[in-house]
Amino acid sequence: MNIRFLGAHNYESESTRLTCLLIDGVLAIDGGAITSSLSLEAQQKIKAILLTHQHYDHVRDIPALAMNLFLNSARTNIYSIPVVYDIVTSHLMDSEIYPSFHQRPHRNPTLRFNIIEPLKAELIEGYSVLPVPVSHSTPAVGYQVTSPEGKVFFYAGDTGPGLAGCWRHISPQLLIIETTASDKYKEEVAKGGHLSPSLLKEELISFREIKGYLPRVVAVHMSPNLEKEIAAEIAAVAKELGGSITLGYEGMELKL
Repeated sequence: MNIRFLGAHNYESESTRLTCLLIDGVLAIDGGAITSSLSLEAQQKIKAILLTHQHYDHVRDIPALAMNLFLNSARTNIYSIPVVYDIVTSHLMDSEIYPSFHQRPHRNPTLRFNIIEPLKAELIEGYSVLPVPVSHSTPAVGYQVTSPEGKVFFYAGDTGPGLAGCWRHISPQLLIIETTASDKYKEEVAKGGHLSPSLLKEELISFREIKGYLPRVVAVHMSPNLEKEIAAEIAAVAKELGGSITLGYEGMELKL
């Protein structure tokens, strides 16, 4: 299983893109950097997209991708919890801001929305996908993805403290989890349903206590202006816990 980081940050610049993953070229998770990172040909190869929640930086490229697919007679499936479907179709693709690609063409829409149920595993394009609720400012899920070969990772999306309940449902070899800001903003990010390095450390300690091991960890969703501070604090956490914790970056590829 190849995991490509199309975006690894929480805001965009010339060198940073919004958090988004691409699995084996066919399965995307979140939609913040699909069209800005991929050729038209690569976009058309995406068979399914998993959306964690409705915040703009995670769904932004869905309408643009839909236009590209529509004009090339291609289609894809979107999987999400009900509130994400409601927000995307009523605010972004409402026929006012952008066409309703979930309804066009009439008999075979460009985007086929599929409502998922948290904690119910589904087989999606050959992968076993388990949506698991996470702690955020709005309803959100992370996804445990298991390849046909049995390789497993969990992408938490946006999440804050309080993940013990989540940990009980997953057993990944790789954990991709956000670290939005450095510890001087610890209180602010926690209130917004996000993590800092010390908050991440607490959640990883909880993971190890519940599961008995610590997976490899890659942090994403960093604020670019704070990345040096985050990197230093993450390195200290990794040393203290004796685990592998690194920062993701645009173009990073991992093989499980």
